Amino acid sequence: MVLLLFAVVTAVAVAHGGAPLAAERSAHAWMLAHRPDAAVRAVGTLTRLGTGLPPYLAAAAAGTLAARAARTTGYRLAALCAPAAVLAAGQLLRTGLMLALARPRPPVADWAGPPPGAHAYPSGHAFTAAVAAGLLAQAIGRTAPRSRAAPVRAVLLLVAAAVGVSRAYLGVHWPLDVVGGWLLAAAWLGLWLPLLGRLSGPAPPTGPAPRTRAARTPNRR
Repeated sequence: MVLLLFAVVTAVAVAHGGAPLAAERSAHAWMLAHRPDAAVRAVGTLTRLGTGLPPYLAAAAAGTLAARAARTTGYRLAALCAPAAVLAAGQLLRTGLMLALARPRPPVADWAGPPPGAHAYPSGHAFTAAVAAGLLAQAIGRTAPRSRAAPVRAVLLLVAAAVGVSRAYLGVHWPLDVVGGWLLAAAWLGLWLPLLGRLSGPAPPTGPAPRTRAARTPNRR
């Protein structure tokens, strides 16, 4: 289902030479009109979480957590390395799609912050942040009690979403570029997370620990 949605969004995004839809132009114009310098600086800091070292630190943390829960030494090594490998392979796939589809970015005059790469679709920051957050969220969910894991996973989801939105806000992507990055990340995670889950062993119980009955001593008469 996610792959189908990605295919539909991709077809729309690259139709007519990649020209943006009217809705994308409107959203882009609104963001340009609401970009005070302080907001641009804050969003520029946030957007860095979707590139370079931070995503791989998240993948390394995911691998470390999974390795601790793995059943054998061989599984531990695989669990430790697998998240970073999944992230790196996903970035290669996303880069190949970007080069093949070659959707133009918004006008250079609209960009804020460091200049991005040549093409727009799908957004690399949106994809990378979502994959890194998904990898770490799964590792936390499988190695920590649900009551503690749920808030952390929610924060990871919000940060990944914010990184994607930041790319449109900074004027370097059209909105569909970001949506495409999210959908590709969801499909990529859906392919690999089941395997990573098997490497890290069984998930912790989600409910309260079962009560055990105290042993009864025979009545002495």
